[in-house]
Amino acid sequence: MTDTTDTSASAALTANGLAKRYRRGVWALRDVDLAIPPGSVTALVGPNGAGKSTLIKAWVGFERPTTGRVAVAGVDPWRDRSGALRHVGYVPQAASLYRELTVDDHLALAASLRRGFDRAHARERLEELGIPLEARADELSGGQQAQVGLAIALGTRADVLLLDEPLASLDPLARREFLHVVTDAVRTHGTTAILASHIMTDVEQACDRLIVLGGGRKLLGDSIATALAAHRIAVDGGAASGPGAEAVATFAGQAGERLTLVRLADGTVADASLRAASLEEVVLGYLASGRPGSARLAGAA
Repeated sequence: MTDTTDTSASAALTANGLAKRYRRGVWALRDVDLAIPPGSVTALVGPNGAGKSTLIKAWVGFERPTTGRVAVAGVDPWRDRSGALRHVGYVPQAASLYRELTVDDHLALAASLRRGFDRAHARERLEELGIPLEARADELSGGQQAQVGLAIALGTRADVLLLDEPLASLDPLARREFLHVVTDAVRTHGTTAILASHIMTDVEQACDRLIVLGGGRKLLGDSIATALAAHRIAVDGGAASGPGAEAVATFAGQAGERLTLVRLADGTVADASLRAASLEEVVLGYLASGRPGSARLAGAA
């Protein structure tokens, strides 16, 4: 399924014909086209090696596209990295904190490095979560360290938050608190967020858009509401195709049954034998379609 968002200059993040090849001919990304609207929270989902981190790093300016281009608020980060970074708050998977510095020391350091850094705003976020500003980084839990990294990103007052799997090692409560802060920033300030995550409960809690990557290609890109409305599930060989319906891929259900994700064309009435697809099933179906040897739908990438 193609992303139906208009690829205009108004998009917060774009990728046009993006491809990245590393040494020995390994392609991390191929022919990726995206346009992320402002004020949205987009889940970036895919297996290890799908190209999620490479895509995020291209927007930050850490990776130079082999072909194609990316832009942040219309600015190419490779040609004008400082201009692009003025729009970006970046949170990596592992919090990049100095163990001997206090939380407040980190805020002071950020203020010295980033013009316009809102130290009061970052402090307010941390105080709301009960994270002591005088605590050293090595005295904080993993969830608290992640929140410090997020508070620094929010203190930049950036238009865009790029979150590269920061929830991977956090417990469920810490993840929920982290996501609450992200969604509050989006609602309150119109921030745009990209969240790379494997955890569907996190995606359902925080995100309104979905991008599925597999083998370096975009397999799905749409709003979650549209993706759910356009897909159904056929169970154990049920009617997986017909007028206006096309099978995406088959995968195993929780009880070992054979499930086939079916994509409906616009205006198609689903066969009565098909049931609604959950968000997890939509994601699993496209991940299955992206495996080597699987036939990918025309127009899905």
